[in-house]
Amino acid sequence: MSLLSASHLQVNYGASQVLFDLNLEVKEGSVTALLGRNGMGKTTTIKAISRLLPIAKGELQFDGHNLALLPSHKAARLGLGLVPEGRRCFSNLTIDENLHAAARAGHWDFSRVCELFPRLEERRHQSAATLSGGEQQMLAIGRALMTNPRLLILDEATEGLAPLVRQEIWSAIAVLKRETGLAILVVDKSLKELATVADDAYVVQRGVTVWSGAFAELTPETTDQYLGV
Repeated sequence: MSLLSASHLQVNYGASQVLFDLNLEVKEGSVTALLGRNGMGKTTTIKAISRLLPIAKGELQFDGHNLALLPSHKAARLGLGLVPEGRRCFSNLTIDENLHAAARAGHWDFSRVCELFPRLEERRHQSAATLSGGEQQMLAIGRALMTNPRLLILDEATEGLAPLVRQEIWSAIAVLKRETGLAILVVDKSLKELATVADDAYVVQRGVTVWSGAFAELTPETTDQYLGV
């Protein structure tokens, strides 16, 4: 069953059109990968879904609600949890304060987030500014989970991280898929790691969805054509 659907989205940055015909669906309990080379519209798509950019044309539905009519805070209350590119933790707040600032009632609380990322418990009284990049990424994911979302959106969650930390993040995503039934939309370049968790994939090129299907159906020819250097 579809939780999120975007149909023929057109989105602009000021006078510049970035999305021309973006189509995407995320099913309940599934992990969906949004793929494409740099500058093709992936982050713009995430911003449009999160209501950080206006929609010029097209339809955007979340659990029967017309997201195009909602501001970002109301979209979040429906169950959209965003882990933005660049993490954007509150640098002057502690881990504890960052997590509790986002808390909403539900399954995810401080103790469950720390079960997923034990390092956050160990450093709970440290300010976010003193954390490594990997720890900040764990905090950003934990903060999104503390909103108790129905859809978790991860925009380049492993970019620039050390290999061991990247593996921790992928392991956490696998746990979320296996044990929670949370729907996840993930933007990432790591096809090998995505193959271990993703059910479906959408490929965007110059603001247009050019391929969609089961992740396992992605062929080397398709990835070379749309994702290769």
